[in-house]
Amino acid sequence: MPQLEGVEKNRLEAFSDGVIAIIITIMVLDLKVPAQAHGLADLRAQLPVFLCYVLSYIYVGIYWSNHHHLLHTTRHVTGGILWANLHLLFWLSLFPFTTAWVGANHLQPTPTAVYGGVLLLAAIAYYILQSALVAQQGPESLLAKAIGADWKGKLSPVCYLAAIPLAYVSPFISHGLFVFVAVLWLVPDRRIERVLAGRRRD
Repeated sequence: MPQLEGVEKNRLEAFSDGVIAIIITIMVLDLKVPAQAHGLADLRAQLPVFLCYVLSYIYVGIYWSNHHHLLHTTRHVTGGILWANLHLLFWLSLFPFTTAWVGANHLQPTPTAVYGGVLLLAAIAYYILQSALVAQQGPESLLAKAIGADWKGKLSPVCYLAAIPLAYVSPFISHGLFVFVAVLWLVPDRRIERVLAGRRRD
């Protein structure tokens, strides 16, 4: 049975990596080359789309990195974990659509609010996956100890929730919150790495 459990985990990782790679590929395809672009000034119209792509790329990268660390704390997966993972990938798969919509409409309120809604639902889906893994491993597991208070995980949905109505006040404020959360998660978080390193030493 241990060999079968390892295969299940490897398949989950490989499938998730493939979906995330496709998401990034779809997003970059929305960066259209202007037909009459002869200089940098001609690319100005593409700047909103490019900036939205950069932000979404960072978010997808953050999810991929954290997802990688999560799965390194477990040796096998259950059916509930598989569905929780699919749930997360569903919301991540909407990133290309919302990214293109925001970029094409130059930070209009409704596309910005929808972008924030997808970020919020992706964060909730990640929390569900994380909780499923903790439930499988137990409250005294390495993952549970590594997560700890998880203040980043609690603050991020609050920022997204605030950004949705604020989009109708000022889309720039909403995007400022999106950037803030991205920067928050870009700060190196070594919790799981430290716990795994401790397990290897033991």
